[in-house]
Amino acid sequence: MWRDHLTEIIVFSALFLLVSGMGFVAARWRAPKDMAHLDEWGLGGRSFGGWITWFLVGGDLYTAYTFVAVPALMFGAGAAGFFAVPYTIVIYPLVFLVLCRLWSVSHRHGFVTPADFVRRRFDSPVLALLIAITGIVATMPYIALQLVGIEAVLKTMGVTGDSAVARHLPIIIAFAILAAYTYQSGLRAPALIAFVKDSLIYVVILVAVIYLPYKLGGWGSIFDAADAKFAASPNPNDGILLNANNQLQYVTLAFGSALALFLYPHSITGVLASRNRDVIKRNMSALPAYSLLLGLIALLGFMAIAAGVKPLPGAKEGTVDSNTVVPVLFDQQFPDWFAGVAYAAIGIGALVPAAIMSIAAANLFTRNIYKEYLKRDASPAQEANVSKITSLVVKVGAVACIVFLDPQFSIDLQLIGGVIILQTLPAVALGLYTRWFHRGALIAGWVAGMGLGMWMLYQIPNPASKRAHFGGSAFPLSDFGFDTKKTIYVGIVAVLVNLVVAALVTLVLRAAKVAEGVDGTTPDDYFADEGDPRVTPGPDRDADSAREPVA
Repeated sequence: MWRDHLTEIIVFSALFLLVSGMGFVAARWRAPKDMAHLDEWGLGGRSFGGWITWFLVGGDLYTAYTFVAVPALMFGAGAAGFFAVPYTIVIYPLVFLVLCRLWSVSHRHGFVTPADFVRRRFDSPVLALLIAITGIVATMPYIALQLVGIEAVLKTMGVTGDSAVARHLPIIIAFAILAAYTYQSGLRAPALIAFVKDSLIYVVILVAVIYLPYKLGGWGSIFDAADAKFAASPNPNDGILLNANNQLQYVTLAFGSALALFLYPHSITGVLASRNRDVIKRNMSALPAYSLLLGLIALLGFMAIAAGVKPLPGAKEGTVDSNTVVPVLFDQQFPDWFAGVAYAAIGIGALVPAAIMSIAAANLFTRNIYKEYLKRDASPAQEANVSKITSLVVKVGAVACIVFLDPQFSIDLQLIGGVIILQTLPAVALGLYTRWFHRGALIAGWVAGMGLGMWMLYQIPNPASKRAHFGGSAFPLSDFGFDTKKTIYVGIVAVLVNLVVAALVTLVLRAAKVAEGVDGTTPDDYFADEGDPRVTPGPDRDADSAREPVA
């Protein structure tokens, strides 16, 4: 009953309203002369320095879903849930130089989205359209999952109702406020709020990993309780250690997730908002600090086992909502006022990435669908207005996913999203280093990888949710004819097929002397830095490319 959680609700609401106010004030923070431009509304004027970028990108990548889902996976399956820690460590060295090249060429040509780069690099509007659609489709369920985190907190505080409308009304109100200040302030809103969000999360987690082990008898008791639980599990893959059957899945899932992380449009949006290349380099060196935090967050799952936490009932009769593990743990083990602070950290942790994701998806639609196919002569002000409206539509779609779909299905959609966004790797990531692939071959590889990935995902059941298809991303190798119980991450198989097809078709098209288009970039573009002049647009190029950078 919500009356039993009144203190938690008051603290949560107060902090939520505080950051909402900051979201509206952000329009005046580092205020530009003209907000009616995607460079200003969608990229914060491309002027964020080291600290702002660190909080923005960190707040973008470590979301409310991470806060509740990673410990929930540790609670339910054990060591397999730790995949999220190594992949966030592996990714930063990989993208250290890649993102600098993307920033430079985007700065030189005025690119706002990865599809803008692909359009200019490979001279292919069709390939750019596929990249844009892929980014939008992969981002939508990710936004919906931020609502899952908020919903877990609200359910723990008893803020629910019997009907679908009553149950989801608080989330609808929260996202209405989010939509309002994002519409007004653009990327500046999540950038400013990220300071509060990350500070709250660091405080909550550091207190939790010091206080809870002391209260629960020490780390030895916590791991013993987890080991005892998994020893009694009917699933042989559950445990505090990996075994021969799930090691391949663990490695491929970690590596595939690492490759996918900075292909998501919202990740790239945070990077392109940086002031210069040095900001990106410093951030790629410092962001692993969030991985330390993530490792501590993951251990909350084992603490919940030791504390005897029982997840709250799920939407369907006879099921449990594993996403409530951490909120229930805080509710049981901490004073009400601190639990309220922890819930606010989770709730605010949903607002920052949701805002950036909606902005990134809106930018993709505006630049690579609206301007490319609907209104080629759109002015910068028209682009900004369309992007603002599209960001509202994206948020409405995310709320609809939660209201009308089983939340568990939305969680599975996020796994599908990772497989989908990986298919942009050859065109976007490799395209930053080479133009060897033929534009037609990249399209063929995208079709092959996406088709195989969707087929593999369709074959995977989810016994817990009693669904026969799209139940996860662990594909059994036995379905490929191997005599083994091992599984592999679908995304890795799909992107490898994508690359092989792209390479083979490139050789065929080149032998047939099919036109490859004109590369609109030069080698020097990939090393441009702050203050370097923009490229003067040609007759078939974006007029926005002529904008001079602010000194």
